[in-house]
Amino acid sequence: MRARKDRQRGLLLLFLGVQLLLLGAFLYHNHRHHRGFDSFWGFLGRGQQATVAVGDEVPFWAQDSFLGMPAGDVYSNLSQIRPLDLSEEDLPSCPVISPYINGPLKVLSPENLTLEQVAEKNPLVEPGGHYRPPDCWTRHHTAVVVPYSGQAQQLQQLLFHLHPFLQRQQLHYAIYVVSQVNNTAFNRGKLRNVGFWEAMQEEDWDCVFFHDVNLLPEDDRNLYVCDIFPTHVSVAIDKFNYKLPYRGYLGGVFALRPIHYLRINGFPNTYWSWAREDEDIAARLKLNGMLLSRPHLLFGRYHMLEGEDPSRERSQSPGPVAPGHRLWRHNGMNSVGYRLLSKDLQPLYTNLSVDINFFTPEGPEPR
Repeated sequence: MRARKDRQRGLLLLFLGVQLLLLGAFLYHNHRHHRGFDSFWGFLGRGQQATVAVGDEVPFWAQDSFLGMPAGDVYSNLSQIRPLDLSEEDLPSCPVISPYINGPLKVLSPENLTLEQVAEKNPLVEPGGHYRPPDCWTRHHTAVVVPYSGQAQQLQQLLFHLHPFLQRQQLHYAIYVVSQVNNTAFNRGKLRNVGFWEAMQEEDWDCVFFHDVNLLPEDDRNLYVCDIFPTHVSVAIDKFNYKLPYRGYLGGVFALRPIHYLRINGFPNTYWSWAREDEDIAARLKLNGMLLSRPHLLFGRYHMLEGEDPSRERSQSPGPVAPGHRLWRHNGMNSVGYRLLSKDLQPLYTNLSVDINFFTPEGPEPR
């Protein structure tokens, strides 16, 4: 018994040592290549999401940034981003903190909005919804995967708001909309798996955000980059009075590194209509010994758009998860079956039209 306790204590010390080494390496990198330790602590003051647990008070180094801060227009300083008269090889590195980040944002819903109008307001976005900062080399490469089932007005509002939001953070990103074309019940988990697979075939993304079509972020300090842990990002939705509806809630916006996604075998493919895949993912993280990160409630704020929500977000804690989560090794990325009907590079997003009405045990349908 004593030997077992000593072994557990040793493993805990080893884990803590690894975390300290990672933090030290991050600090050293910033000190060598950017603006030193001042920029690191300044970054914390702007609200880096991995440093604060949900529900905690705002740390003392961030309190001043919240007092009396007005909400800004997400397009307010976007015109300042311009290409430099330099070759790609000569572009400087992007700063640790984007100079275009302001904090709280107004959520605007222009009437009679069209995708053509959104494209005109985002001239630097390339076909397929791809964007790279034109004035610096970025260190962050994020794919945004949006499961979709015909909510055209919500998609327009999301693209209107999300493109400038991401450009302000100086990210290299692309938006993938995965459209379920058959008349079967909505399967958000399977569409997420399809979007992940297709996005990774196109680019070597280091971060993937799974984003419901009806959620708009309200603070651009909520960075769309991946932490060392999987992250539940949308912790404060206005529909739920800006707090978690229940402790295990993982709906809305969820982010993780590709290596972590493959480690948990992605999302389950077997949940239709009334979604239970979020509870399943929580179980998969626990079974793999992976921790979950969340931003502070004041950073991870979202506005939920009105209209039909095929995922039927719940405000009440669900019952026990079905025993199917114990079969996670055989239900996920390695068993997703679908047929890619078309891949269209729209001006603001890559549209993936898929038929998910069949099963192939060997994994994704070959192109």
